[in-house]
Amino acid sequence: MVERVNDYHEGNRHFQDQFDTRRLADQIASRTRDHIDEPARTFIEHADMFFLATCDHRGLPTCSYKGGDPGFVRILDTHWLAFPNYDGNGKYQSMGNLLKNPHVGMLFIDFEQQRRLRVQGVASIADEEPLVATYPGAQFVVRVQVTEVYGNCPRYIHKYQRVQPSESVPRTGSEPPIPAWKLRDDMNPILPAHDPARKSV
Repeated sequence: MVERVNDYHEGNRHFQDQFDTRRLADQIASRTRDHIDEPARTFIEHADMFFLATCDHRGLPTCSYKGGDPGFVRILDTHWLAFPNYDGNGKYQSMGNLLKNPHVGMLFIDFEQQRRLRVQGVASIADEEPLVATYPGAQFVVRVQVTEVYGNCPRYIHKYQRVQPSESVPRTGSEPPIPAWKLRDDMNPILPAHDPARKSV
């Protein structure tokens, strides 16, 4: 466990004192971990999605959805995890942010079991990354050095059922379908030269 009680700033304390939750908040903060324990490992390794929070050079935040097959977020050891970056819309908003501000927040939610887990850390992207070859379709891999791991109150999580995985997730032995937006006449001329969609029109 890591002592996080003193990490609260005056904004946090303002509402804690207004609603008399300071004692509760201090108790919950004392349970924050600086490593990935076995329950967190199990949760993360079974996840097929998470939400990634990053900030740009101006300090403005953005949040993006990252999905894959269960196990696409890998636990490398108790202090490190990794996940792939797949082809997207070409903006590289979240990934570009990491080159300016490497601090990330990761929110894992299990909608069927109505549970969630938060991970804070510092991300890095290496040009020569051996893990890339182990992820079909990955452009590169993001490694995150974990600084905080903690559970979150699950009571407002709506219960959803997983119907089917995305057919667009890269998998060994199969070619993901080309997204419809890439086949639009106005988009095709500006696609990267290597994009398979260029061959489809």
